[in-house]
Amino acid sequence: MDLIQIVLLALIQGLTEFLPISSSAHLILAPYVFGYADQGLAFDLAVHLGTLLAVVLYFRKEIILMLQDWFSSLAPSGKPTANSRLGWAIILATIPVMLVGVLIKDLVEHELRAPQVIAATTIIIGLLLWWADRYSKRNLDITSMNLKHALFIGAAQALALIPGTSRSGITMAAALMLGYSREAASRFSFLLSIPTILASVLWVGKDLFTAAEAVNWGDLALGILLSFVAAYTTIHFFLRFIERIGMAPFAIYRLILGTVILGFLYL
Repeated sequence: MDLIQIVLLALIQGLTEFLPISSSAHLILAPYVFGYADQGLAFDLAVHLGTLLAVVLYFRKEIILMLQDWFSSLAPSGKPTANSRLGWAIILATIPVMLVGVLIKDLVEHELRAPQVIAATTIIIGLLLWWADRYSKRNLDITSMNLKHALFIGAAQALALIPGTSRSGITMAAALMLGYSREAASRFSFLLSIPTILASVLWVGKDLFTAAEAVNWGDLALGILLSFVAAYTTIHFFLRFIERIGMAPFAIYRLILGTVILGFLYL
């Protein structure tokens, strides 16, 4: 990998992981657009690790409080709090993607990474995101999250295993459909990403350590750093402006991207 490829792919991962536009779609399409060879398993692991570190650092205070209350609620005398309920909600919402991921891992890796699939999911989820944002009541905050809602959002997250769907896009759309505000939907989606990305990093890391692939540690370090900075910045500005701008710009971008892909494929 040359320097430009490293910078480009790391920034793509960092910028798109938490925007509802699908990081997997952009990473899959990048070699087609720029003529690069596949970046390899190790680099994918590195840039995902960078985004994981970014979301953990950004929400460090919320995570600490949530863990404290969650562990306290396990004690015989412990009482549930909003933070402990949020912790249980994240655990429950993570289960569907774990189960489905194990079942269809080979299908995702070998059959669903085609540009046609990405174009279709990009357009369909774009329309769903626009509809959910347009017609949601948006009157619930994150403290209203219950296990029933968490399971619904978690089931939606499992669909993100299909490239082009967008994990953040489908979970935000699901939360909006349930009546959560844009900020609450985004915040829960970001917190939910932590165990999901962590599981992905561990899963990919397992394959990496059993593979005979040569590793350039300098490339990986740069990928981690750049994806971390891009992801942290994206989270900050997204949460700051999402109530004002809404999901429409991202839905429009998805429709344009999907249409462009179809144009390249069939025109």
